[in-house]
Amino acid sequence: MTVLSTLDWILILAYFTLILGIAWWVIKQKNETSDEYFLAGRNLGWFVVGASIFASNIGSEHLVGLAGSWATDGVAMAHYELHAWCLLILGWVMAPFYMRSQVFTMPEFLEKRFSPTARWVLSLISLVAYVLTKVAVGIFAGGIVFGVLMPEVNFMGLDSFWLGSILVIILTGAYTILGGLKAVAYTEAIQSIVLVLGSILVTWYGLDALGGWDELRRIAGTDMFNLWKPLVPEGLEGTWSPVSNDTEMAWYFNDNYPWLGMLFCAPIIGLWYWCTDQYIVQRTLAAANLTEARRGTIAAAFFKLLPVFIFIIPGMICFALAASGKMDTISAALLDSEGKVVSAQAQQAFPLLVATVLPSGIRGLVVAGLLAALMSSLAGVFNASSTLFTMDFYSKLRPNASEESLVRIGRIATAIMVVIGLLWIPVIQGSRGLYDYLQSVQGYLAPPIFVVFFFGVFNKKLNAKGCLAALGVGFAMGIFRLAIDTPVALSEDFSYEEGSFFWIINSMFFQYYSILILIVSAVTMIAVSYATEAPAFEKIKGLTFATLSEEDRISNRASYSRGDVIWSVVVVVLIIAAYLYFTG
Repeated sequence: MTVLSTLDWILILAYFTLILGIAWWVIKQKNETSDEYFLAGRNLGWFVVGASIFASNIGSEHLVGLAGSWATDGVAMAHYELHAWCLLILGWVMAPFYMRSQVFTMPEFLEKRFSPTARWVLSLISLVAYVLTKVAVGIFAGGIVFGVLMPEVNFMGLDSFWLGSILVIILTGAYTILGGLKAVAYTEAIQSIVLVLGSILVTWYGLDALGGWDELRRIAGTDMFNLWKPLVPEGLEGTWSPVSNDTEMAWYFNDNYPWLGMLFCAPIIGLWYWCTDQYIVQRTLAAANLTEARRGTIAAAFFKLLPVFIFIIPGMICFALAASGKMDTISAALLDSEGKVVSAQAQQAFPLLVATVLPSGIRGLVVAGLLAALMSSLAGVFNASSTLFTMDFYSKLRPNASEESLVRIGRIATAIMVVIGLLWIPVIQGSRGLYDYLQSVQGYLAPPIFVVFFFGVFNKKLNAKGCLAALGVGFAMGIFRLAIDTPVALSEDFSYEEGSFFWIINSMFFQYYSILILIVSAVTMIAVSYATEAPAFEKIKGLTFATLSEEDRISNRASYSRGDVIWSVVVVVLIIAAYLYFTG
């Protein structure tokens, strides 16, 4: 089956020429210092910061995983996408501390607030998280896209899935390794535009093929347009119970996303991701000043509202086209013999829509947008990983290393992360779905990091011993759950004895387990900190709200205008409006 026409390939080639041309222009500027290579010389404007944050976030998990989840679960997953308000927390609450401290990495900030050991521990956790989530997921999603768009491609025994994965890595790794964050940020700004335009076109042509918005609502049904109903167990509307069925161990698990977990766990993951993750915050650190950094986060918050409409609707359109039988190709790819959507196959929803409803030429532009998203998210994590390894490990072991040496090690670290990510793909292939996999792993690793950053900024009495205890206990609980889950994901024949301890841990829905990690980490940090000596005022001066000087407060007030406040309020109003609309 030939999906892409000659015109499509011409447009794809033109897109890559543009991206590589921009990357080459940046590379020619020379990134001779670590400041230039890892933080783009700390000179990015607000639009590039905002667009880069958006492009880094909107990647494989959205185009492949999220659209697939919405094809099966409706708008329930929009809760995660409506966390654009977390970006406002980054700009208004956390960014002033980060920019004032002039750090390269989030672990480096933790060192300033707590201790050097805390920096090493968080760097290790972050690198593990990137391997388990962003790197491997990005590579896997690239293979899914190529598998749908070029199913017949085969080379030296490798099918289109593996060829696509490898091709995405090589192209992305090339300009990331050579150009550093500046190349990543400027190419992501272009990729954001291509991605948004392409996704809007998919929605437009998809609705046209289906018969319009009213037809989508009719076929999909009220429940798929309700943010809350799919999360509330049948027969338990209006209660706080997380029970999903009548079995003896019912409270441990739920086939859908339980509303208690979405209400309490999802915001914690959101705040960790948007406000403390090197992958995202690195763009803010590269801003020219606090004003540009904050405005960049506000712009990113506006961009972040788009996925609710440019990915949720295509996923549901794909479901509707399959369920109605209007597109035999989509029905055959997504539905089982009983006419139900197969979760594993649903990951093909977005690329399937691209392949079937778009005309020649437009299809090439949208495929370029797909590749843009895959490449931008991978480029971001490659650069973040190399920054963490180089600045938090290598520079500590070799404090007298030259700037040239730091840049070289950063490039080597990027290559190593790619290889490790490739080795982890089989685990993702065995999971329930790409987006489910991503959210569950983040749910296991995020809580202790959220605790040490936010509690550390708001409470001056918390110390290094409490921080290390919280990170150690929380990380151990997360890794333990991953170790329990992995054999089940790798083999359909493997299972734990029902009722056993391992079975209970494996069956407990990941959001409930995530909340458990959060509670244990918070209690541990507070208890250990209050049982030991408080940190010296001079050490944490300017790093907590209680230790800000009057000069710091005046500088912060001078960094924003009335317009910044108004646009932030507009973001919040739009989020509330989306919640009100998607209530059935």
